[in-house]
Amino acid sequence: MGILNATPDSFSDGGKFRSPKDAIAQAERMLADGVDLIDIGGESTRPGAPRVAPDVELSRVMPVIEALTAELAETNRRDVRISIDTMNATTALAAVSAGAHIINDVSGGLADSKMFAVAAATGAEIVISHWRGFSDGMDKLNTYLDLAAEVAAELKLRIDAAVAA
Repeated sequence: MGILNATPDSFSDGGKFRSPKDAIAQAERMLADGVDLIDIGGESTRPGAPRVAPDVELSRVMPVIEALTAELAETNRRDVRISIDTMNATTALAAVSAGAHIINDVSGGLADSKMFAVAAATGAEIVISHWRGFSDGMDKLNTYLDLAAEVAAELKLRIDAAVAA
């Protein structure tokens, strides 16, 4: 799996791939290195990161998804899958409609109540994570009495909500 963040403030790559041209070049390097899944994100989840409006997120990820989908089809690389790293159902729907196969929602559907409905309606696979709040306030929400038990219980609730959708 290759992670491709089209953000100016990514904690994993320092914002190197902000332009669609740079992001696509990085995706091509990942493919040459043998990845078979590319996770594309347009909103940083680093601690303290500000929220990004859905239209800004869309403007960052859609040119990359569209170009990468076209390139994969042109080169007959149907074995490569694309995931969209988003907490916004509108972004998820647009990305899946453009060729993404997986929705990677770090909020586990908590940031946007429509996320699981989008996954269900499109048939996209969904990855959910344990989450208690947005990046700009997450540090205040990380107190646990029994870390493993609480994370497991909270994830179970999100799994049940996803399955119900």
